[in-house]
Amino acid sequence: MHQEGERQMILVIGATGNVGGAVLAQLIEAGQKVRVLVRDPAKLGELGGKVEVVKGDLTKPETLDAAFAGVDKVFVVLAGDDLATLAGNATDAAKKAGVKHIVMLSSSTVVEPFATLLGQWHIEAEAKIKASGLAWTILQPGAFASNTLHWVGSIKSQGVVFQPTGDGKSAPIDPHDIAAVAVKVLISPGHEGKSYVLTGPEALSAAEEVAKISAVIGRPLKFVDVPEAAAREGMVKAGLPEVFIRAVLEAHAMVKAGHGARITQTVEEILGRKARTFDDWLKSHGKAFQ
Repeated sequence: MHQEGERQMILVIGATGNVGGAVLAQLIEAGQKVRVLVRDPAKLGELGGKVEVVKGDLTKPETLDAAFAGVDKVFVVLAGDDLATLAGNATDAAKKAGVKHIVMLSSSTVVEPFATLLGQWHIEAEAKIKASGLAWTILQPGAFASNTLHWVGSIKSQGVVFQPTGDGKSAPIDPHDIAAVAVKVLISPGHEGKSYVLTGPEALSAAEEVAKISAVIGRPLKFVDVPEAAAREGMVKAGLPEVFIRAVLEAHAMVKAGHGARITQTVEEILGRKARTFDDWLKSHGKAFQ
């Protein structure tokens, strides 16, 4: 058993991404011992100098031993269309190294009645984590506030956001809050065997989000509810892979059908403070749309 106050070694996988990067920064701020597994250490920037860095790749199990050796807890973000294999590789390496607890970033799509490719990928990955025999905690966030950054191009060039979500709403969560929950789960007891659905505190349609961005940047913006076929055409032209296009369109259809607006109090329950609003997120990131 670890003594009270003793620092444990925490491995972060996915530290160059939106949530993983915030988890890394907050763990460093909390004075934790941190190691990261990354494909490209250069992408860590200045944070790379504050932690142990191991170059490796979840798709290549032979590169994982050095990253997992001596690790107590793991935070893992999976990306791609074969999440179950990646989750299996992570849990195999974790078991081999004697890791005690694995925390996985999943998706709230797993608990929605609206079946999606994204949901299925995460259901399969969660099953691998749960079957591993390790202590686990699974975080299931809904729409990220930062997803709106995909609109930057059309906002800057045309003052318009095109999206096939109609009046459907989501409850956008600030990735900083997801990371704060992850850090709390990693460094405090009592979260083993639990899955947490995480959302922001308010349900907003895309048109309402666009109006808030418009107010922040001080110029008029328009939301256009485009047909799904037009959205697909745009993504094909942008060169996105078919499996990704299908996953995005299904997520949009889920929101349009009214299945994205669930609000939970979990962030507040775990952190002891209110979840950040979309307006809060815009205070830090609104300049990106100007």
